[in-house]
Amino acid sequence: MVLSDKLNAAINEQIGHEFAASLQYVAIASYLEREGLPGLARHFFKQAEEERDHAMRFVRYLNELEAPLALPAVVAPQGQFASPEAAVALALTREQTVTRQINHLMDLAVQDQDHLSRQFLGWFVREQLEEEASVGHLLKMMQRAGDKNLFLVEAYLLKQADSDSDDAD
Repeated sequence: MVLSDKLNAAINEQIGHEFAASLQYVAIASYLEREGLPGLARHFFKQAEEERDHAMRFVRYLNELEAPLALPAVVAPQGQFASPEAAVALALTREQTVTRQINHLMDLAVQDQDHLSRQFLGWFVREQLEEEASVGHLLKMMQRAGDKNLFLVEAYLLKQADSDSDDAD
């Protein structure tokens, strides 16, 4: 299977976006940890790992196709925020941007009539629905709780993390 040059270049660019998202989530998690919000920090450290895994899915796909890998430079993440809510709002904005990027990749695959790439990218299309919904839900919870009641969001996330670890056993 030969990947078009245009789609190959776009996937290489997306790998950079995914690594940048991972670093942004590390920066958000670190900020939240410094703010005394360990549940939110843990959530975003986990998200950082997921974004790195997404980048690696693209790397492995290119390798399987024996297509050239050209890792782009990654922009430094934002590390300071006006509030925990602002940090999570940035995460939602980033996820919305990634959704547009993934849709662009899918558009290229459709134009190329590249059914293998369309199938591969379908996982990312579905994943973005989950990612946007998850961060959007978290942001709404934080907005409802307000700064003075973020401990409620923390309690929810810590309970959810405990439940997830129980399910893994």
